[in-house]
Amino acid sequence: MIRFRNFHFLSATAHELPTEEGKTIWQLVLEQFDDLLVKILLLAAIISFVLALFEEHEGVEAFVEPFVILLILIANAVVGVWQERNAESAIEALKEYEPEMGKVVRQDKSGIQKLRAKEIVPGDIVEVSVGDKIPADIRLIKIFSTTIRIDQSILTGTNVAAGKARGIVIGTGLNTAIGKIRTEMSETEEIKTPLQQKLDEFGEQLSKVISIICVAVWAINIGHFNDPVHGGSWIKGAIYYFKIAVALAVAAIPEGLPAVITTCLALGTRRMAKKNAIVRSLPSVETLGCTSVICSDKTGTLTTNQMSVARMFVFEKIEGNDSAFTELEMTGSTYEPIGDLFIKGSKVKASDYDILQEMATICVMCNDSAIDFNEVKAAFEKVGEATETALIVLAEKLNPFSVPKTGLDRRSAAIVVRQEIETKWKKEFTLEFSRDRKSMSSYCTPLKSSRLGNGPKMFCKGAPEGVLERCTHARVGTSKVPLTSTLKNRILDLTRQYGTGRDTLRCLALATGDAPMKPEDMDLNESSKFYTYEVNLTFVGVVGMLDPPRKEVFDSIVRCRAAGIRVIVITGDNKATAEAICRRIGVFGEDEDTTGKSYSGREFDDLPLSEQKQAVARARLFSRVEPAHKSKIVEFLQAQNEISAMTGDGVNDAPALKKAEIGIAMGSGTAVAKSASEMVLADDNFSSIVAAVEEGRAIYNNMKQFIRYLISSNIGEVVSIFLTAALGLPEALIPVQLLWVNLVTDGLPATALGFNPPDLDIMTKPPRRADEGLISGWLFFRYMAIGGYVGAATVGGAAWWFMYSETGPQLSFWQLSHHMQCLGGGDDFKGVDCKVFLDPHPMTMALSVLVTIEMLNAMNSLSENQSLVAMPPWTNMWLVGSMCLSFALHFVILYVEVLSGVFQVTPLGVDEWVTVMKFSIPVILLDETLKFVARRISDGESFIKTIHGLVLAWAVFFGLIIWGPLNRDYYKKTQHGNPDFH
Repeated sequence: MIRFRNFHFLSATAHELPTEEGKTIWQLVLEQFDDLLVKILLLAAIISFVLALFEEHEGVEAFVEPFVILLILIANAVVGVWQERNAESAIEALKEYEPEMGKVVRQDKSGIQKLRAKEIVPGDIVEVSVGDKIPADIRLIKIFSTTIRIDQSILTGTNVAAGKARGIVIGTGLNTAIGKIRTEMSETEEIKTPLQQKLDEFGEQLSKVISIICVAVWAINIGHFNDPVHGGSWIKGAIYYFKIAVALAVAAIPEGLPAVITTCLALGTRRMAKKNAIVRSLPSVETLGCTSVICSDKTGTLTTNQMSVARMFVFEKIEGNDSAFTELEMTGSTYEPIGDLFIKGSKVKASDYDILQEMATICVMCNDSAIDFNEVKAAFEKVGEATETALIVLAEKLNPFSVPKTGLDRRSAAIVVRQEIETKWKKEFTLEFSRDRKSMSSYCTPLKSSRLGNGPKMFCKGAPEGVLERCTHARVGTSKVPLTSTLKNRILDLTRQYGTGRDTLRCLALATGDAPMKPEDMDLNESSKFYTYEVNLTFVGVVGMLDPPRKEVFDSIVRCRAAGIRVIVITGDNKATAEAICRRIGVFGEDEDTTGKSYSGREFDDLPLSEQKQAVARARLFSRVEPAHKSKIVEFLQAQNEISAMTGDGVNDAPALKKAEIGIAMGSGTAVAKSASEMVLADDNFSSIVAAVEEGRAIYNNMKQFIRYLISSNIGEVVSIFLTAALGLPEALIPVQLLWVNLVTDGLPATALGFNPPDLDIMTKPPRRADEGLISGWLFFRYMAIGGYVGAATVGGAAWWFMYSETGPQLSFWQLSHHMQCLGGGDDFKGVDCKVFLDPHPMTMALSVLVTIEMLNAMNSLSENQSLVAMPPWTNMWLVGSMCLSFALHFVILYVEVLSGVFQVTPLGVDEWVTVMKFSIPVILLDETLKFVARRISDGESFIKTIHGLVLAWAVFFGLIIWGPLNRDYYKKTQHGNPDFH
C-alpha cells in the first residue's frame, strides 16, 4: 500500500495547489501584438509590402521598409515575452525558497519524516504540533495532548496554536478548502492598467490624425498627378503621392515606442527586483507611480515579525506590604539569541541573579516551540508560536547557568541553555492553553537536584491577571514569600505600565507550582478542570515582549507623507497595541488624537454605510479586522477614485489583492496570494513598497520623457514631409531613412532615457491622478513647438543646399517649389540641370539635421522641467553613450558606400556640418525656454514677466548665432560682387 502511494506520487502532481496555468509562448507572443499602435504598424508594413510588389525599378530595396517594421515588432514581442516569463520564474523560485513542509509517518522509514506538501498523498498519516502549517485537509485520528486548537482565521496555511495530534489525509491540492478558493480566484478577469488604457487612447487618436493628414497630403497634390515627371499618367501620379502619404504615416508612427516602453518597463522590473520587489506584470510597474493609498499589514511588513522580550521584572525585596522590583532590559530584536542584560542602564550578568535561573527554566520547560538556523538565509527562524519562541530566545540570551559557548557554531551555540535545562528536568505532560484560564503549564520531574528542590514542579505561564489569581506566594531570590492582594495590585500596576506605554508590550506572568497535585489525581482529558490544577503557585516574574518595528519603516512613512500617499495599517492585533505601534512608526503622532482615524473591525461594521465611506476616507488604522474587511476597504477607496496598493499573504486575502489596483503579496505568503497579486515582496518589507512606488514614479516620468522625445521627433518628421508636399519641394526624407531614424538613431537614446535618475523632488509631489492624460495640454504644446522646429529645420537643411550652398545649384525658391516642372519648364529653369533634384546631398543634409536635433533633444528630455544646468547630460551616462553610438551609426551610413546607396545619402563637407549644427543647436534654447516657462508658471510667477525675460533671451541668441553668419555672408558677396568695395 505504501509503495503504491509512493509510485502514485511519482506519476502525478495533483497533490499540491497547481501553479496558475501559464500561457504558452505563442499566446504570450500574440498578446504582444494586441495593441493598437502595433496594429497600425502592421498595417503600414502590409501597405508598404504591397506597394513594393508593384515597384518597377527598385528591386529588393523596396522591401526594406516592411521588413524593418516587422523586425522591430518581433523584437518588441521577444522582450515582452522574456520579461513575463522571467517574472513567473522568480515567483516559482521564491516558492521553492520556503517550501511548505509536513511531518509524515510512513512504513518505509521509522519515526517521523519531513516531506514537502506536494509529496503528501491521500491516505498518509500526518502529525501536527504547535506552530506547524497543516499541509493538507486531514481527519484527526489521535490527539496526543489534552486539547488541540487550530488558528485558521486567515487561511494562511492554517497554524496549530496549541496541542499535538495525528490525522489521515483526505484531500490535497485542489481538493482542499484552500484549493477551492484558489480555483475561484484563477477565474477572475483582469482589468487594464492606466498605462494600457492611455496607450490605447493614444493609439486611437494617432490613427485618426494619421488618416486625416495622409488624406490631406494626397488631396493637396491632386493637381500635380499629371506633372511631366510622372510621364503624364494620372494613375502613376496618384500612386506616387499615395507612397508619400504612406511615408507620412511611417513618419507619424513612433515605430520604436512599443519596444522602448517594453524595454523601459523591463528595466524597471529588474531594478525593483534588486530592491526585493518582484513584478509579475509589466504595465503594473507604471501603476505604482500613481498609488495614493498603501494598505499595509502590520505583522512582518511594518514590524520584523520576530517577537522578542524587551523588559521584565522580578521582586527585589518584600517586607510585609512593602516591596521593590528589579526591572531588567534585554537587547536584541531578532530570533538570534544574542543580547545583553541591563539594570538601570548598567550591563549585568544573569548568573548573578538566582531567580533568573528559575525564569529561564520556566521559559524552556513550559514551551512547545524552538528556534532553528536556516542555512540558506543564514538567519534564525521560529519553529512554533512567536510568543513562545521569544521565551526560548530569552532563556538563551540570559544563560543564567553560564554554559560555555566558545568554539561552537551558531546553531549549536543557540541551544546550549535548553540542553542544560533538559538535563535537569523532564517534561511529563502539558496542560495546554485555554481561553478561560489564559494560561498553560507543564508538569516536570527533576532529573538531578537543583535549587528548586527535588520534587516535581508545575511550570506555568499566562496572562498576568489570570496567573496572579492562583498565586499564593512570590519568589524573592531563592526565598518564598507570601503574596498579598496589595502586592498583586502592584504587580498588575507595573504590568499595565508595560502594556500601555510607548512600546505596548505583551506581558506574560511566569510562576511555579512548588507542590503540584499528583498526576493520578488529575483528569487530563477534561480541559475545563485544568484551572483547579494550577493552584498554590509561586509568582516568579513578568516578561514584556513586542514585535519591534523595522528600523527603516519610520523614514518610509515620512517619505509617503511627503509624497502625498496615505498609509493605512490593517492588522488583526488589538486596537491599543496597533495604535502604539502606529505611533512608533509615524502613522500617528506621539500625542495625536486617533478619534475618527482608528477603527476596530467591529466598530467599522457597526457604522452605517455612509459613515463607513467617510471612515475609509480619513482612517489610518483598522485593527482586529478579518480578510473580508480588506475587500470592503478596497471597494470604498476605489469609489473615492483612490489608487490603492494592498498587501496580503493568505488565501482569503486573494480577493482583496485581485481587486486592488496593485496587489502586493508577501514572499512568505501562500501561492494563491502570489498568483492574485501584481507584485511580490521577497523580504516582506514595507520599505520595499515605498521604494517600488518611487521606482514607479521615476519610470512614469522617464516614459513621459522618451514619449515626448519620440513624439516630438515624429511630429518633426510629419511637419517636414507635410511642408515638402504642401510647398511642392523635393523629398527631404524617404521611408527607409525615416525608419532608420525612428528605430535606431532615436530608439537608442529613447531606451537610454529609461535610465534617467529620478527627479530630485519626485517623492515630494502628490501622486498623479489615474485619469491624467499621457499628453496634457501644455505637453502637447511643447510637442508641437519642438516638433514644428524639428520639421522646419529638417526641410530648411535640404532647402539650404539647393538655394545657398556653394556646392549646390543655388536655385530660387520658385524653382525649388516647382521642381516637378523642370523637364518642361522652359526659361524658368534655364541653365538648371534637372538631375540636380536627384542629388543625395539635400537628403543627407535633412537627415543629418534631423539626427543631430534628435540627439540634442534627447538631452532636453533628461527632465520634464529641470534645466540642463541643473541636470547635465552626464547624470545619465547611458544616454551619453547612446548618443555617441547613434552618431557613430549615422556616420557609418554616410561614409560606408554600400549603406549610403541603400539610404540614398552621401558624405558631407565641413561647411555642410557647420550648417547642420546651426540648424540644430536652437532646439536646446527652445526647450530650455519652454522649461523656464513651465517652472515660472508652476511657481506662480507672472506670465507677462516671464515672457519679457524670454524675449530678451531670444534677442541675444539671434544676435549672436544668426546675425554673425549673415554678416559674414554679406561681406563675402559684397567683396566678390562689387569691385569698388574698397
